[in-house]
Amino acid sequence: MCRGIRSTLTCSRPESALGFSVRADTLGRMDTQRSKQIRKPPQERRREVLDAAVELIGERGFNGMSVQDVADRVGISKQGVLRYVGSKDNMLAMVYHEYYNAIGSPEEFRASGLPGSGPGAMRFPAYLRFLVQCNAQRRMLVQLFSMLQVESFNPRHPLHEEFARRPEAIWQYYSGFAWDIPQWVGQWKDMRPLVRRAMEIMDGVQLRWLREPAIDLCEEWAAMEDVLFPLPLWEGYR
Repeated sequence: MCRGIRSTLTCSRPESALGFSVRADTLGRMDTQRSKQIRKPPQERRREVLDAAVELIGERGFNGMSVQDVADRVGISKQGVLRYVGSKDNMLAMVYHEYYNAIGSPEEFRASGLPGSGPGAMRFPAYLRFLVQCNAQRRMLVQLFSMLQVESFNPRHPLHEEFARRPEAIWQYYSGFAWDIPQWVGQWKDMRPLVRRAMEIMDGVQLRWLREPAIDLCEEWAAMEDVLFPLPLWEGYR
């Protein structure tokens, strides 16, 4: 006895026109159902595309992956990916701005209600502690950032200028908030060298954490905090 669609199609007995028509209709319905199963809202599919890009860039770097790699991981065509991102370079910018830069901002810290986040009197060491805690929960994105930071030394890299301007952009961005700092420091503008060193040290600590997953990123930063903002000089301002 022939069983199922596959058996019926390979059966040796003559086929009637009606039988073939029924089987064709069945196959057509299955294809339609399969298409409906994989059809997703544009925003959901766009998120899947960017999620896949984050994973691949973190694994291989931007130069080591392709739009086709993203398509294969999501399960759609290359043209389907380009429909959501436009180009490989644009996809990188979307990932960088919408994923990495969208988490751990001073605005988030101010809204957190954590110690040192009070409006008009935010404490910079407390904010950096908050940022490190955020990064500790998103290893893949920290790895993505680290890969891009190294790759962007190449003048042809689409984020070359972005990373070259990053220290100045960070300083200008942080300068838009009211930070509560010790009187002996002076004004916020006098904090610029310390802010630069804090960012550089954070990048280094994160690299060590990526190489050695057993390390507790927050504990590592706590040790650096004692160096950057020593007590008793920063007592009451951390």
